[in-house]
Amino acid sequence: MKKAKYQAVLDLGEKLNIQNGKVEESDGKLKVWGTANTPYEKNLLWDKIKEIGGQNPDDIMADIKVADESVYARHTVSSGETLGKIAKHYYGDASKYNAIYKANDDKLKSADLIYPDQELVIPNI
Repeated sequence: MKKAKYQAVLDLGEKLNIQNGKVEESDGKLKVWGTANTPYEKNLLWDKIKEIGGQNPDDIMADIKVADESVYARHTVSSGETLGKIAKHYYGDASKYNAIYKANDDKLKSADLIYPDQELVIPNI
């Protein structure tokens, strides 16, 4: 059963609230469709697929669309976070914090002043 093998992908899709999700098993392949909110969420799903099936899995076919391509992600600030930590999480590089600051300069007075529960745009870079 391919569905059992990729259950972690289906669970992640549910957690991310993938819209119009559909799963079907046929011809020895698991076929999944859906729409992620942002490119970041689409990447999370693909990373999970590759983690389970390898770089080029031949037992799953995924057609994942993105609802909002204007941003890479949307992030709600948690206590203790900095723009550097957030940049490291999304881009793998803390020094890209300035891209996040510039994308949110309408609501941030300084790159050093962010507050819990603020909703930040994580730009495509």
